[in-house]
Amino acid sequence: MHLEGSAQRLTIFCGESDKAAHSHKPLHVEIVQRARKAGLAGTTVLRGVEGFGASSVVHTTRVLSMSEDLPMVLVIVDTKERIQAFLPQLDDLIEEGLVIVEDVTVLKYVGRPDGER
Repeated sequence: MHLEGSAQRLTIFCGESDKAAHSHKPLHVEIVQRARKAGLAGTTVLRGVEGFGASSVVHTTRVLSMSEDLPMVLVIVDTKERIQAFLPQLDDLIEEGLVIVEDVTVLKYVGRPDGER
């Protein structure tokens, strides 16, 4: 896949222990699987070391207050059309969290040819 120029970045903030609605799968795993199935250019999941959300509860990796629910951030960049088409799937999955969409400019993205790893 080749992606360059105007695009959108979809960023999803959630907790490590969040589950997909109507499922026992971790939310981040379900989103990655659905993004791949939808043919999106790629998805990256980042595990945070500390953060808080709407509840104002701090989740951290610090030893004295170690959390089992660290912040997670999923980032997906693709064309506006593909991102917009994927958004309704998030309505079915996310019960709690933050989702943002931003217009971005892709300077270079070149995927491997099909079949290569």
